[in-house]
Amino acid sequence: MRDHDPTDPLRRRLLAAGMMASAGLGASRPASAAGGTLEQPFANGHRNLVAYPEKRPLIVLTSRPPQLETPFEVFNDGLITPNDAFFVRYHNAGIPTSIDGDQHVIKIGGNAVGKPFELTVAQLRTQFKPIEMVAVNQCSGNSRGLFNPRVTGGQLANGAMGNARWLGVPLKDVLARAELKNSARQVTFNGLDIALFGGGDFVKALNVSHAMDGEVMLAYQMNGADIPMLNGYPVKLIVPGYYGTYWVKHLSEIEVIDQEFDGFWMKPAYRIPDNDCACVAPGTTPTATRPIGRFNVRSFITSVGDGARVTAGREMAVRGIAFDGGQGIREVAYSTDGGQTWRGAKLGTELGRYSFREFTFGFTPERGTHDLRVRAWNRSGQSQPMEALWQPAGYMRNVVESVKVTAA
Repeated sequence: MRDHDPTDPLRRRLLAAGMMASAGLGASRPASAAGGTLEQPFANGHRNLVAYPEKRPLIVLTSRPPQLETPFEVFNDGLITPNDAFFVRYHNAGIPTSIDGDQHVIKIGGNAVGKPFELTVAQLRTQFKPIEMVAVNQCSGNSRGLFNPRVTGGQLANGAMGNARWLGVPLKDVLARAELKNSARQVTFNGLDIALFGGGDFVKALNVSHAMDGEVMLAYQMNGADIPMLNGYPVKLIVPGYYGTYWVKHLSEIEVIDQEFDGFWMKPAYRIPDNDCACVAPGTTPTATRPIGRFNVRSFITSVGDGARVTAGREMAVRGIAFDGGQGIREVAYSTDGGQTWRGAKLGTELGRYSFREFTFGFTPERGTHDLRVRAWNRSGQSQPMEALWQPAGYMRNVVESVKVTAA
């Protein structure tokens, strides 16, 4: 029996075959770690946990295309989200089933380059100087299932996010070889997944100035290993501080164009109300929209869950995470009385301005119910609303969360 090298193309075919079986495409039931389907409660009912290839049991929203959410307790295990626990989000059901990692080709062209060319992943690894960055990837619809009134779309709780250490090549270094023309306006990105049920090819776009900022990255490693198949192997576009819709998986084509791209996944999809709060009155429709962009500020308590029972008179060490779109977290305050009074939490080590930032505080509960809340500010002074904002697409929820515990 041969050893399994994660970069071996045969290995990737086997993983893909197992993935298709887990998705119900050629199997009578989904596989799980314990031989049966695990469940996790949610405000809208119970949700199945299923183990896909390279993944521990994750929450399954859909199997085709795969949409897998990270169980929230994972975020209490450390600032870096393990590869096997990282959420998965596809739009297209036609996902790749066999990829030869080293020989996978990325085509770089478009009508605003002077020298179009092709690049294999092996060349990407060896011909460019790599950079490393810790950055959060968060789905635009993270927490959509908590909107009130309810909105359509995947009913995610708070687990469609993850923080990883990415290794790859700055996009600007790759584009430099293509010799951009003065007419260059935007850069588009396409992957290997294809549309089977409508919606069109999943192509995203960035302005040239953003694409050339030195931080946007073509990553080929995640947390010191090859990127998992379901997260975009062998190369993934990393757009730090921006929602996951821009983080194109299985990247295969980059085009520099002399106009604004208006494909389906930029317009009409992934648009937010064009105002300061990116919100509208519940049940209404925005009069103007713009493409979704950077994260807003978020913070979560991770060490204790809503509804937990704790010991009265015994000090609790409460932990959590905060992050934003790249300014970096300046401050986290906490309340143990539902937001009536606030104190400062202690911030942990900063792994980078795009990373989760840990915070901690101590709390000795008296008998009864306590409403714990945390609120973060970034270095630009942006924070979180005390009451949830609303928009019809269910994007960008960042309300101050409430975690109620009972001490006895």
